[in-house]
Amino acid sequence: MTNSCKGAGEWTEFLDRVRIIHEDGFSGDDVKQYKPVVYSNTIQSLAAIVRAMDTLGLEYGDKERKVSQRHDQSEATCHHHLEASWVEYLLLLIRQELSQRHVMLLGFTGGNVIAEALFFIRGSVHLKAQVTAKADAKMVCDVVSRMEDTEPYSPELLAAMMRLWSDSGIQECFSRAREYQLNDSAQYYLDSLDRIGAPDYQPTEQDILRTRVKTTGIVETHFTFKNLHFRLFDVGGQRSERKKWIHCFEDVTAIIFCVALSGYDQNRMHESLMLFDSICNNKFFIDTSIILFLNKKDLFAEKIKKSALSICFPEYTGPNTYEDAAAYIQAQFESKNRSPNKEIYCHMTCATDTGNIQVVFDAVTDIIIANNLRGCGLY
Repeated sequence: MTNSCKGAGEWTEFLDRVRIIHEDGFSGDDVKQYKPVVYSNTIQSLAAIVRAMDTLGLEYGDKERKVSQRHDQSEATCHHHLEASWVEYLLLLIRQELSQRHVMLLGFTGGNVIAEALFFIRGSVHLKAQVTAKADAKMVCDVVSRMEDTEPYSPELLAAMMRLWSDSGIQECFSRAREYQLNDSAQYYLDSLDRIGAPDYQPTEQDILRTRVKTTGIVETHFTFKNLHFRLFDVGGQRSERKKWIHCFEDVTAIIFCVALSGYDQNRMHESLMLFDSICNNKFFIDTSIILFLNKKDLFAEKIKKSALSICFPEYTGPNTYEDAAAYIQAQFESKNRSPNKEIYCHMTCATDTGNIQVVFDAVTDIIIANNLRGCGLY
């Protein structure tokens, strides 16, 4: 049975989950191959946030910058870490000294001198934090520019990455991720820096499922399920060249089209709608059923609480709840179908949830079997 799959990079994540369910999962060699990908995805995500700091005109935080206890104890970190308690103690000494002496300096009363001292010290603390943060940011970006992002992190680089991720300015920039391109798995990886940066790190199943590798060419996957042989084709890496190959899939049983629901507040949703329109109404697929996967429903459910759907669809006036917003997006895709003989089967998915994908794939299999029987006049 042939099953052609088209859509965005979400399909790779789905294929990996299918391998876990219907094959033997990831081998030791697979884990080794994904290790540099995790390193790259993690530091590339942080570098994207760093670059966005300049674009959005944001500043790095001050004394709020923190590092984990393990790295606080390292020599490299100690050179960069400023204890807030030391600053407060210094301010207390200044107050006591000036109060006891009733100092008059340059025409200012003691109180004004304190104010000047406070301003100077706090300014110095902020300046030091800015310099340290920019040095950390430069270290991260230099590693990426030298294309060393797939290598294990040195202790110095790991400490710099952890300082940056804990920086209040970086966190503010991350909260505005919809204003620039950022991997959906950024927070997952950056929250796990301690684990990923460990010398004995080995990628977990979730680490692998959340990786992002740009698909090039057409990737084919084989497996057997319910006594049926499936051939899945990932053509995401050849979307711009589809005129050259699309006719080769004229006789496919079904098309699976994957879309990230969580990309609604960026340009990705409209791009996906345009691509879906061109595939759905292509002359080679007039009667071919389409299975639409609206993926990353978990991320979408969290994001819709903070970012209105009207960001992507200004005409939308409904409530910003998961159910209403997801139903509206589904309707937008289904409305692109101009063929009365074509069936569109939609599923809300979370490709990192094995149970969810198992249920969805069972349904997909039933649809494909029904289509085959219908084609033989037996359904």
